[in-house]
Amino acid sequence: MPGTMLAMNETLTIARLGARGDGIAETPTGQVFVPYTLPGETVRVVRDGERGQLVEIIAPAQSRIAAICPLFTRCGGCAAQHMAPGLYSEWKRQQVVTALGRAGIEAPVAEIVDAHGAGRRRVTFHARREGIGMLVGFMQARSHDLIAVEACPVLAPGLVRAPAVAQLLANRLGGSNKPLDLQITASDGGLDVDIRGHGPAGDKLRLSLTEAAERLDLARLAMHGEIIVERRPPLQRMGKASVAPASGGFLQATVTGEETIAALVLAALPKAKHVADLFAGCGPFSFRLAERMKVLAVESDKAAILALTRAAGATQGLKPIAAEVRDLFRRPLLEHELNGFDAVVLDPPRAGAEAQAKRLAASKLGTVVYVSCDAGTFARDAAILIAGGYALEGVTPVDQFRYSAHIELVGVFRRPKKY
Repeated sequence: MPGTMLAMNETLTIARLGARGDGIAETPTGQVFVPYTLPGETVRVVRDGERGQLVEIIAPAQSRIAAICPLFTRCGGCAAQHMAPGLYSEWKRQQVVTALGRAGIEAPVAEIVDAHGAGRRRVTFHARREGIGMLVGFMQARSHDLIAVEACPVLAPGLVRAPAVAQLLANRLGGSNKPLDLQITASDGGLDVDIRGHGPAGDKLRLSLTEAAERLDLARLAMHGEIIVERRPPLQRMGKASVAPASGGFLQATVTGEETIAALVLAALPKAKHVADLFAGCGPFSFRLAERMKVLAVESDKAAILALTRAAGATQGLKPIAAEVRDLFRRPLLEHELNGFDAVVLDPPRAGAEAQAKRLAASKLGTVVYVSCDAGTFARDAAILIAGGYALEGVTPVDQFRYSAHIELVGVFRRPKKY
């Protein structure tokens, strides 16, 4: 095709890291992105346009360290096992600084908080038929092909059996010849599994899966969120509450991550007495907030709100928690509703909370604590809040996705006292 560059072998010097963790080299014909390389390194690559495949590290950087997993560079789950801790932390922090800068925002950005803890408590395995058997594993780097995984060093100890469990369940479902996703979560009651991609289960399959759940000693097994069998409640501790989230429902990636973010949220609200928790999920912040103040929890997912209200009814020593099912993208809380609270906490998905930010900007609410998993949409929404009279007091990056390019953050916005 006209304009397409043919693959060629080149020697490059890496200038800096990109947002995805790729090394970036500047050349007369433009930038070249080379995965698994570091600033200052001289490397030989096979180049295809702006992408480079690493062939050889001619001169390694001092910030290069040995990976902890033998599958690193083949498995697509981790991007940064080769980075020394100092470089790694600054790379992640810089993502937040860069996103704010692009939005024209100047605000203090704290050092990154390590919230990996014991490891990730949830993992998704993919399963595909390969010949006469089912191949179960993770996606290969920059590919839709699978790589078998027997163990993963970033997972919490409660998931040590997860690869074997995923393989056995995939074998039971192999007759459908459909690609499957098996989400496995470590809970206080044991492994909680939700299978996607198969479609409805008939009576024969339900019986087979129930037998498998017994054999594997699972807490709960579901397909597309529909429970096949629940042998024990798959409880997650959230402050004083023990919550059984909806099957496949949202959870923070690590226990330490959830605790760290919640502590930052609470620290920003020392005097609040009545708070709205928007995009509340099943209550990771609501329950901790309710130890000190009244809470309205708002979430579009009915199953999440049901899990929250059930746990709230069974938990002693909390201030009142009211709950509302509401799509905050289509029906954000309006100014007259917001003005009745001391503060708002919001933790939207990656798309951010643009509609709600506009209503907050038009309100007289004094404090907004914004938890985000996407620095770009956070910066967009932060600009809306700042234009509406808020000051961004500071941002704290929180790393609960170790070795990946993902970063969480907590931003605190306050209005001047005249409001």
